[in-house]
Amino acid sequence: MITGAHTILYAEDAEAARAFFRDVLGLAHVDAHDGWLIFKSPPAELAVHPAAAPDSGRAELYLMCDDLAAAMDDLHSKGVEFTSEVTNAGWGMLTMLKVPGAGEIGLYQPRHATAYDLP
Repeated sequence: MITGAHTILYAEDAEAARAFFRDVLGLAHVDAHDGWLIFKSPPAELAVHPAAAPDSGRAELYLMCDDLAAAMDDLHSKGVEFTSEVTNAGWGMLTMLKVPGAGEIGLYQPRHATAYDLP
């Protein structure tokens, strides 16, 4: 039986990225060994989009929120750098933010039906 999903974010500076998820986003975590932190993810869902090679099999990470403007205000007050303007993607209001040492991830307020709270 499947018990969970493990997401990997590759980072040029893993310590900086781990500090961001720990200190800025405040995600609970365990120390697997010697500072190798594994974070508790927020409730999650998985979408499968069509793609041709070489994108087939590629994964992206988007955090979701109920109020994008409020989430951005909170994160901005913690020093988070947003790398894009808010756009209406149809399926939600979207922005991108910088993870120190690890590039960008998305943050959006969904307008689609969500699956993360299904039983």
